[in-house]
Amino acid sequence: MGEGGLRTAAVVLALALAGCAAEKPKPTPLVPLTAKIAGRQIWSARVDGIRMPLNLPVRDGAVTVAGADGTVMALDLQTGREQWRGQAGARLSAGVGTDGRWAAVVTVGSELVVLERGVRKWSARLDSSTITAPLVAGERVFVMGVDRIVHAFDAVDGRRLWSYSRTGEALTLAQPGVLVAYKDTLVVGQGASLVGIDPTKGSVRWETAITSPRGTNEVERLNDLIGPALRLGDLVCARAFQTAVGCVAANNATLKWSRLVGGLQALGGDADLLFGADASDRITAWRTPSGETAWTNETLLYRGLSGPAVAGRTVIFGDAEGQVHFLDRQTGEALLRQTTDGSAVIAPPVVVGTTVLVATRNGGIFAFRPE
Repeated sequence: MGEGGLRTAAVVLALALAGCAAEKPKPTPLVPLTAKIAGRQIWSARVDGIRMPLNLPVRDGAVTVAGADGTVMALDLQTGREQWRGQAGARLSAGVGTDGRWAAVVTVGSELVVLERGVRKWSARLDSSTITAPLVAGERVFVMGVDRIVHAFDAVDGRRLWSYSRTGEALTLAQPGVLVAYKDTLVVGQGASLVGIDPTKGSVRWETAITSPRGTNEVERLNDLIGPALRLGDLVCARAFQTAVGCVAANNATLKWSRLVGGLQALGGDADLLFGADASDRITAWRTPSGETAWTNETLLYRGLSGPAVAGRTVIFGDAEGQVHFLDRQTGEALLRQTTDGSAVIAPPVVVGTTVLVATRNGGIFAFRPE
């Protein structure tokens, strides 16, 4: 078996071990809630059941979504009306990235497919399976496989421009990684480090670790960064799998702060507060400038919480039963609860202005407006 095969086996091993964890306690029952703020669902749409991690990118007043069957479509952010629809031609393992013109997804057969307003323009074969949504920026399409190797393609014609890999990671996590733009730098997760890459050449500009490996074997030392990362001005904040959360100042490649805490899902927040749930779904709010704990909340333990998002005075989490929880961002108090289709919320909600977008395992796309 070659090096690529060994790395793929390592990724699969990591996922299998994660699945062997002790059975979780039953979800904390929800208590009746008298809404303390107004809010309503403004529209919903549906795609084929979502079996892959899904970003909900919004560009030019439209959100681009994808279903597991290969359908890709753009929906008007205000009404949910379909603007265009396309087909990748196969079931998907990752989606979707877009700059408003091109939309990129990856199939279960490791094929990168790029569409322009629903019309399939080109495709390229990848060297490994991919579950991190592609990033489309600067007329380039960036893709990171589960082996954490990064590839750049020309968005116009599909030419492979460069590839970047870093040796030394015995195991990588079969979960979406960090792939985000910061000004003229591509920021990617490699182990527990954020790496700044020149997007035109694929060369490394800087590297900063959020935490250090811990444990006596490679499984215990697994601490890949979990995507999507949170970009807050010059700060890029992320969670390292089951070990830490932290923020890096990308303008000077320095670690602002890091806190040891477990967890499996991405972070959310803004310049004042950062939010996340640990492996037991205990929610913590940290002060973004310092990492100091602001509050914790244990009312939603073991409910399978998604990553969070912030909207106005609220922080929002979805759960494994399709409930959407709006909490007071300053205290953690429950303010509002909205329902979807009863299936798990499979990605952090996305907030655009006053609209909150949520995607569920059964393929529901829901738009809410808290008031």
